[in-house]
Amino acid sequence: MTEGSPDISEMSFEDALKALEEVVRKLETGEVPLDRSIDLYERGEKLRRHCQARLDAAQARIEKIVAGPDGKPSGTAPFDADG
Repeated sequence: MTEGSPDISEMSFEDALKALEEVVRKLETGEVPLDRSIDLYERGEKLRRHCQARLDAAQARIEKIVAGPDGKPSGTAPFDADG
């Protein structure tokens, strides 16, 4: 999008969410030229997908919590996307 914009794939969930909120704020003002709006929308969609992927990965980790003999969580198991 612009020089100096961080690579989305390297962003934390929190940073990507903040960037997405900023994109939405700019688009909602209606003061952005059309070409810039399209660029912002495309970046926003990439940020949204990145955030969703991070949430999906976190959910998968939570779902793979391993219960100990007493039924209480004792750790986590690696998520196997195939199984």
